[in-house]
This record gives sequence, structure tokens and C-alpha cells, in this order.
Amino acid sequence: MRKLLVAAAAVTLGTGAMTAQAAPSVSAPLIERTKFFGNPSRSQGRISPDGKWLAWIAPRDGVQNIWVAPIADPAKAKPLTDEKKRPIRSYFWAPNSSQILFVNDKGGDENFLLYGVDVASGVQTTLTPFEKTRVQVLNISREVKDRILVGLNNRDPRWHDVHSLDLASGKLTLVFQNDGFGDFTLDEQLRVRGGSKPRADGGVDYYQIVDGKPGDKPVESIGFEDAGATGPIGFANDGNTLYWVDSRGRDTSVLLAQDVTTGARTVLGESPKADVGDAMINPKTGKVEAYAVNYLTTEWKPLDPAVNGDLEFLAKNLKGEVQVTSRTDADDLWTVAVDPVTAPSALYLYDRKAKTLNKLYVTRPELEGATLAPMHPVEIKSRDGLVQASYLTLPPGSDSDGDGRPDKPLPMVLLVHGGPWGRDVYGYNGQHQWLANRGYAVLSANFRASTGFGKNYVNAGNLEWGAKMHDDLLDAVDWAVKSGVTAKDQVAIMGGSYGGYATLAGLAFTPDVFACGVDIVGPSNLNTLLSTVPAYWEAGRKQMYRRMGDPGTLEGAALLKERSPLTKADQIRKPLLIGQGANDPRVNQAESDQIVKALQAKDIPVTYALFPDEGHGFARPENNIAFYATAEHFLGRCLGGRAEPFGAALAKTSMTVPHGAEFAPGLEAALKAKVQ
Repeated sequence: MRKLLVAAAAVTLGTGAMTAQAAPSVSAPLIERTKFFGNPSRSQGRISPDGKWLAWIAPRDGVQNIWVAPIADPAKAKPLTDEKKRPIRSYFWAPNSSQILFVNDKGGDENFLLYGVDVASGVQTTLTPFEKTRVQVLNISREVKDRILVGLNNRDPRWHDVHSLDLASGKLTLVFQNDGFGDFTLDEQLRVRGGSKPRADGGVDYYQIVDGKPGDKPVESIGFEDAGATGPIGFANDGNTLYWVDSRGRDTSVLLAQDVTTGARTVLGESPKADVGDAMINPKTGKVEAYAVNYLTTEWKPLDPAVNGDLEFLAKNLKGEVQVTSRTDADDLWTVAVDPVTAPSALYLYDRKAKTLNKLYVTRPELEGATLAPMHPVEIKSRDGLVQASYLTLPPGSDSDGDGRPDKPLPMVLLVHGGPWGRDVYGYNGQHQWLANRGYAVLSANFRASTGFGKNYVNAGNLEWGAKMHDDLLDAVDWAVKSGVTAKDQVAIMGGSYGGYATLAGLAFTPDVFACGVDIVGPSNLNTLLSTVPAYWEAGRKQMYRRMGDPGTLEGAALLKERSPLTKADQIRKPLLIGQGANDPRVNQAESDQIVKALQAKDIPVTYALFPDEGHGFARPENNIAFYATAEHFLGRCLGGRAEPFGAALAKTSMTVPHGAEFAPGLEAALKAKVQ
């Protein structure tokens, strides 16, 4: 069953010259960028279903690959894959424990293919050998060991047909031809039991599917207001209990169990402040044993007494945010991750019977003992009464009494999350720690439209890109100024995807609020953004139009133009740094090209970093390190924070700078050194 689905620095226009603020005092030693953004030593450790193997992702010749080791002797780990350039970012065990499966794309194009690697022989097979195809792994069953279900859009790029994949032979067998379903409900016997169809009004209809044939009428109809927060999440192993998250008739999503025979539904878990966002599933029965709610921090609530003692034991013996990441079929061994926030996360092997914890690894051992900063959960009120669950990180040594407020105002970076239908969470955050180490307060606010806080909060963001959603960010800045965290003229804005849009909107719509901005893969023109979304987003297209504006109507196109930073690019007066992946299928390169061209025509300073081997965000550590090196020097000139010298930061990156290298301190020299 699937997991639940969570005074401004002086500027001379035309030259980009800035008068730097006085450098803030930081008591901690400067931590190298590579320790934050280089490859983690190990990550994503999971135990095989049969309990014989451990696997994790770790570097091999500098590129993230999959490693395996016998459970009895993790020191005998060996690399199982040999990717040379594109890092492997996720993987999963085949149900029979004989293979490890992973997906990867080419250069960030998000046309993910599925690969299998035999644990014993190391032989790798491309299981979905198709061009311009994006595979979806639909269901991996604990009951059926020799095959899984995958979705393929090689017949019609808009819709994923359901196929059975035989793991031994690699044979694909069509199970269900999909001509309009956005998602499927599957059971542990790998049967397609239901499917959801998008409606023209942005709602969703759910159909029962029997023997590959959908019913004539929907069995459930979900209105637009609930569609993003309501839906089935999977069956228990017996096929008689169907679990849902459901916001109908309430604000926050609850966890429901439905008796398939009678239709009766029972609420298993709920919270008045946040949606149910995660669940622990028994590998033998498929039943939900505990659920999680994340408002400011994550709280696990047991439903089954069988795991209550385990959760209490883990909470007592592990300090930080705790999550069970894998369980054996026998359910005797778990892998458990713990995030201490002010130290790198670690993974433990938990023996349930013996009640012992064996530390397997620390993700970034190079940060052990480093002076990292605590993250402070805070609630920030918006001007119309909504409450933004937010997170503040302060530079080490700036908060002598530990009350979560600095001794004196500091330069601040407002770090805006992407989505926008996503959220920031409590925990170790590499960007927060890096910026705090450079001398900045860092604030991340879950503005309206952020998910996890109830449907009303999400829907309050409908048609509010660049309007009330932006007002929330401005209110977060005002809170920080009034709380003594920062001064009015010492705030930069930074973010990726929607956060990049918010950066552009901040500089274009409110040009006097922010001292500078760092935009990573952010859209500048909402009409062109929506005209170029990938074909496989078809199921969510109408919902996006309801939430952003419909480019197919005169009114919607006008609204989208009004809310596009490109429309008011000539109002940008503060320095801007842009990072873009050339292969980005979500926010095409044209989104950055357009605004750079507009600013260039007006002699407005902008630095444009382009990565030919990246997509929506930067997967290769070499590229992240290069961009963040550029960003910290850019921010240092803008806000006065400290920066590590470029050094060899550009040595292995693909980064090009089509425009504006002269506006980022040290960048021209670093680029010349790279060429030499």
C-alpha cells in the first residue's frame, strides 16, 4: 500500500555596484560548502524484505550509486550500480529481495526509466527501454513476490497505461489501457480496483474497476475544494479494508478505514490543526498501525498496541525527528532514521525483539561536531488572520539567551519553498544551516496554498499567486522586523520553483522591500508556464487552472499576465541572481531567458547561471556547489555576510553564465580560472 501523501544596499542601475552591509558577527567557524551540498556519505538506508541485506546510496567515483551489504556484516558493502554522471536519487527493493530497482532520467528531463540490478550478480537491466517515456511505479506488493505494477505513457504521453512487470524476465504485460484516469487504486494482489478521472470543474470522480472494466458511473465524486486533500491511499492485504484521507465535511484531512463490503467508514486519526500526513503500515497485514500529523513538528499517534511500545522506545532512545524507513516481511527488523536538527541525521537498525539499536551510519559525518544552529518553529499571523507555521534559524552565537530571537537585528534571507502546493518542515535543512553559518537569519514561512494545514488554507491561495500569497511573505518579513530578527533594509528573498517565482515577484511587484533576490528555476511568465507544462500533467491541468488562472479564457489570461513578474520587469531595481536547468520540463529555460532579456534591455543588473545538464533543480553536487558559491558571494555583497572563497567550486560544474558574471563578486575570475 502506498504511503500517505506533504536601508537597502545602495544600487547604481546599469552597473550593479552595491555598498555591502557591515559583516554580521558569527561565533562558529566557517563550514565549507562541500559539507552542506556535496554528496552525503550514505543515505536512504533500507533493509531487504527477507532481512538478509542492507542497501543505501553512497558515492562511487564521486557519483551517487547504490551499495549493498549483508545484514550480518555491513562493512562488506559493495557498489551495485555504476552510474558515471547522473546521480541515483532513489531506489527500492524488489519484493523477492533478489533485485534493487531504481529510476533515473537524462540530464533532468524527467523522462524516468526503470532499472533493475540483480543483487547476487550485479547485472543491470533496463526494464522500461522506451524513449520519451516517464515510468510510474504504481504498486509493489508484499503478497506478490515475482512482479510489480508500473505505469507507462509511451502510447499516449498524457496517460499512463498499467502494466504488470515480471521481475525475472522483464516482460511487460498490459493490465489496463488508460484513456483518461489520473490515478489508480490497487490492491496487494496487484489488481486494479479503482481509478480517478479529472473533471472539467477541477474535481475528481472515482470509478470502481472490475476485471479491467470501469463502471459506468462514479462511486465517489469529490468537489474541487476537496480534490487535493481527499482520496483512497490503498487496501489492507485482505482487500476488504480501503484506507482514505478525506477532508469532506471538515477542514483538515482525516484518516479513514472503509469496509468495502458494507461501505461503512471509521475515522482512525485526525487533528484540528493539520492533515494526517503519513502512516506506518504493517508488512504482514497491510493495516495502518500508526499515523503522523505535522503542524510545527511531527507527532506519531499509535493505533495498534503492538507498535506502541516500539514507538515509545524509539522516542526515548533517539533524540530528534524519528521515522521508520523500512521493515522486513517478518517485521522483526526496522531501519529507523533520526534527525537531530543540529547534527546530521543518522540511521539505526532496530531489533524489535531484543529492543536494541545499532547505529549504521551518519549521513554527513563531516558535520559531526560542527556548530550547527537550532531551528525554531514559529507562528506568524497574516494580515487577514491566517496563521503561517514557519521556521526560523539564527547564526550560532547570535542568540545568547536561547529564546529564538537574536541579540540584535541581523541580515535575513527569506527562503521560500516550491510547489507552491508543498510545505517547509522542521528538521535539518542544508540551506538554512549554510546561510546561518554565513551570518544570516533564515526564515521559511508556509504561506497560504501550502499543503498539510487543511483544505481551507490551500484554497485560500486560489488565484492568489503574486497577490495574497505574496502578502503572506511580506507579513512574514514584517513579523521578523517587529520581532527584532532583522531590519527593514536587510532582507533578501530566495527560493526554487514557486520560491523562484516569489523571488521574481518580490523584486518586481514590491521593489523596495527586498535588498536582492536569488531565483532558482522560477517562472517569470505564467501564461507561457501553463502552455508548456508536460503532457503527463493532463490529469491536474484543470485544477491548476482553478488555482492559478485559466489561460484559455480572456479573464484568466489577463490575470496570469498581471501576476507575471515579466510584466513588471522594468520595476526591478535590486540585484538578481538566476539559476536555471536547460532541460527543465516544468519551468522551461524560456522562463529565465525572457526575464533576463527584459532586464538586459533596461540595463538592470542580473546574473544568469545556466546548467546544460540539469532540469528542475540541480541534481549533481558539482552544480549545486558552483551555484551556492556564486550565491553566497552575491548575498555577501548585498547583505554583508561572509563567504568561502570560490577556490575549486567551479572546477567540475557544467555551469555557464550567459549574462551578468560581472555583477556577482568573484565570479568572472572563477570562470576564467576554470577555463585555464
